[in-house]
Amino acid sequence: MKVLISAGASGLGLAIANRFLDAGARVHVCDVDTNALDTIQDHHSNLTASQTDTSKPDQVEALFADVDRELNGLDVLINNVGIAGPTALLEHVEYEDWRRTLAVDLDSYFLCSKLAIPRLKQNQTASIINISSTAGWMGYPLRSPYATAKWGVVGLTKTMAMELGEHNIRVNCICPGSLSGDRMDRVIAAQSKTTGIDEQTIRDGYTSQVSLNTFIDPEDIAETAYFLCSPAGRRISGQTISVDGNTETLKA
Repeated sequence: MKVLISAGASGLGLAIANRFLDAGARVHVCDVDTNALDTIQDHHSNLTASQTDTSKPDQVEALFADVDRELNGLDVLINNVGIAGPTALLEHVEYEDWRRTLAVDLDSYFLCSKLAIPRLKQNQTASIINISSTAGWMGYPLRSPYATAKWGVVGLTKTMAMELGEHNIRVNCICPGSLSGDRMDRVIAAQSKTTGIDEQTIRDGYTSQVSLNTFIDPEDIAETAYFLCSPAGRRISGQTISVDGNTETLKA
């Protein structure tokens, strides 16, 4: 299996990369963080990588030239790149922050999918996994650009699944709940700064909104992504699958 993962040098992307590597897949990752890329290549001799801003069309074209050279084919695309965007009421969101969030969190998925599809069509079976969020089906106060992009990812997934089914390409969307790790720590810190509520209260609020009263580990998402791309998931397409402990609300 030949796999491309965007934002794959740390966090959730790296957890997904490790799961596919453990299964014997050949994996190429891209990321904007050169330090993270250097670190993973020092520890993963069987993984190749590109420094890429996937919101930039020319850089995505260069990425796929690297993929062609390193993998000589493609079976799986994991669209994982994303930024949190601003934390503010909509009326206080700057247009530049709005555009940047949508460019990274939605345009990147279009650009990578557009170039991946012709390569995936060369296979008997292939998969695209789009990482959205529980904010992609619930909304998210103080995070309107992020929620808008994640709703867009769901719509993109459904449409691509319809278009690509005849080519036996499965397209699914995973909606993680609140993931443990550095990124969520930064989100909570930003929310605390905006609202004046202390970080521990905000953290407790997130878990209280989940039926299982827990944050989600990146490995939980990685296992789901691998399942969907494996033969066990060969009849699953066009689905939006939440791995979130059953989020009941995102409103404090």
